[in-house]
Amino acid sequence: MAKDFSLRFLLLCAFCVKLTVAVADEGMWVPMFLAKYNEADMQSKGLKLSADDIYSVNHASLKDAVVQFGGGCSAELISGEGLIFTNYHCGRSRVQSHSTLEQNYIEKGYWAMNRSEELSNPGLTVTFLVRMEDVTSEILKNVLPGMTEVERYTAIDKTSKQMEKKMVEDTHYEAKVKEFFGGNEYYIFITETYKDVRLVGAPPVSIGEFGGDTDNWMWPRHTGDFSLFRIYADSLNNPAEYSPNNKPYKPKKYFEVSMKELKEGDFTMVFGFPGRTQEYLTSYAVKQLVEEEDPLKISIREKRLAVMEKAMDADPQTKLNLHSKYAGIKNYYKKFIGESIGLKKVDAVQRKQELEKQFTEWLNANESRKTKYTNLLPELEKTYAEFAPYNKGVVLYNEAFTTLDFVTYVNSFAKLSDLLKKGVKREVLSVEVEKHTKYMRSFFKNYNQSLDLESAKHQIKAIINYMPEILTEKQKKKYRKDNEKYITTLFSGDLLDSLKSVATLNALIESEGPAQEGGGGKNKSDIVKSENGFGAYDLAFQFVSTVTQNFKEYVYPNYVKLDIKLDSLNRIYTQALREFQTDKLFYPDANSTLRLSYGKIEGYAPNDSVVYTPFTTIDGLIAKENPNDKEFIVPAKLKELYEKKDYGQYAVNGTVPVCFIASNHSTGGNSGAPVLNTQGQLIGTNFDRNWEGTAADVMYDPAMARNISVDIRYTLFIIDKFAGAKYLIDEMTIVR
Repeated sequence: MAKDFSLRFLLLCAFCVKLTVAVADEGMWVPMFLAKYNEADMQSKGLKLSADDIYSVNHASLKDAVVQFGGGCSAELISGEGLIFTNYHCGRSRVQSHSTLEQNYIEKGYWAMNRSEELSNPGLTVTFLVRMEDVTSEILKNVLPGMTEVERYTAIDKTSKQMEKKMVEDTHYEAKVKEFFGGNEYYIFITETYKDVRLVGAPPVSIGEFGGDTDNWMWPRHTGDFSLFRIYADSLNNPAEYSPNNKPYKPKKYFEVSMKELKEGDFTMVFGFPGRTQEYLTSYAVKQLVEEEDPLKISIREKRLAVMEKAMDADPQTKLNLHSKYAGIKNYYKKFIGESIGLKKVDAVQRKQELEKQFTEWLNANESRKTKYTNLLPELEKTYAEFAPYNKGVVLYNEAFTTLDFVTYVNSFAKLSDLLKKGVKREVLSVEVEKHTKYMRSFFKNYNQSLDLESAKHQIKAIINYMPEILTEKQKKKYRKDNEKYITTLFSGDLLDSLKSVATLNALIESEGPAQEGGGGKNKSDIVKSENGFGAYDLAFQFVSTVTQNFKEYVYPNYVKLDIKLDSLNRIYTQALREFQTDKLFYPDANSTLRLSYGKIEGYAPNDSVVYTPFTTIDGLIAKENPNDKEFIVPAKLKELYEKKDYGQYAVNGTVPVCFIASNHSTGGNSGAPVLNTQGQLIGTNFDRNWEGTAADVMYDPAMARNISVDIRYTLFIIDKFAGAKYLIDEMTIVR
């Protein structure tokens, strides 16, 4: 049962360090259960809505105004014409894709002044949740006592696929069964995906990413991290591929936009699609994360970023090409650092150990419990120790090997060779060659060989040190003491010339002779010895395929075997914890499904004598300006508006609010999510967390965990006064 690497820890159930009910502001709550578990608490804190107003399958509710944007962010509908807000960093790659050096929308921003100027984005989708349903009993009905973990998974997978197909048969909807609480519960999600999503507006990077990496994950913040898109549909308001005949989508529900005063202590909600949390790991897993996994990721990314920064500073086109990729790598590089610091600061390992001590005492107090669960924690500890080296291998493979463009391309090229070995028919091979040729031209259009080489010098060295078996005995003798020489040889000009040559593709086919059922043609050694460039090709193929094979045969099988064992142990632990903490309100870890979290606008005190208030303004933004630092450049138009105090209706006490923080529990995937007030009106767009609170993915600390949002009044100010796109403001329903 091969699981996605990033999901291996989602099988642990919810528990707290102390035997108490979950902290009120902690939790990413499943919307269909709000009436049962959260409504009374939320209303006591100021909510003016019912749970049915937030989530309903019988009438339009707030859930119908929230979408998953591009598969990894959240977004919200803000008009009856399909207009949506999300983050700048969520839409950044689309802005970049429409940019050239002559028309650099990253640098100057983009604003469509009418519908005809809205830009299409092939491949970009938004997904609505139609409804969700508890299907646990149905999914588990074929799970029998005594099944192995693989047999159990196979039975669940088969039943899930049958149910998914049946639930959306003869409709355009999609269905997906998701596991909760480590596989003790299952829910099916019915969704609707729209495929024509057009760029409407985005501020320049100097606003959308103001503060850059220096301010990233930090507070105070002055970043206008927002962008606008529009959903289009066919004449029946149904999903459709892009067409100039499509019409703006007519939503069931959209958010009113509130310009009312905000103050500290105000109730807030975040409604979005959080990606992944690991709130309930054992001490063994947290220790492995803090001492091994995060430091390894930090080390690899640090070197990658240094190489990219040098290349981007040297060439404007490279800077444009790499802008989105660089920002994505840097974002989680800094997050991993903050997470490590935060977990150490809150003594996460020790606090987990204390819980495990209490759990053990509870087991020992009852003979039946002791018999049932007594070896559970020791077995978890042992298995995590065995898991550690293979987990390291997976991190290295994902972070240091597959991230090299060179490796991605050679693997694509190698697939053609595999087809030849299988003796496929010539017409089949021709189709595959045509596909690869198209991919090849796209790949080499922006490929930066020197950049990839410099990255490889660090990254391949890390792989070699972990898996020295990737070198043949001859290569070891020649290159083991000089990794850079070996790596430079891989990136030789002849190699790249041969790999990007259509003639080489054709030569590959001809060298193999007639490709047909039964095979035939020359053998591999003849191809390598030929004068068509395959000597260089073979060197690259040998390197990439050897590393890949080593990973597949040695690292990954052991990783999966132990991951399966951890799945089983964690599921049992989940059940035991629920029996142990009967007074606790459990919530499942985030898994990219729609969740609601709630809290209040409030500051925090990260260190002795340091107290942060919850609001920032344009005055603080201007105070940060540094024309010699690309991260803190203020656009001339914005400075002019500030100097003239030309704030229009967005002024509050002689300034303009920019950002605010609140105690809503959030994580990756909540980027772009609506931040709502007591009446479900939009007051901001969630875009980040504070550095001290990044550890909340593993251990939530109510004193430190804060989500960061761009104030809707700043967003409207930029759209209206800076961009001159007031027609977009007029399209919204503004509440004052």
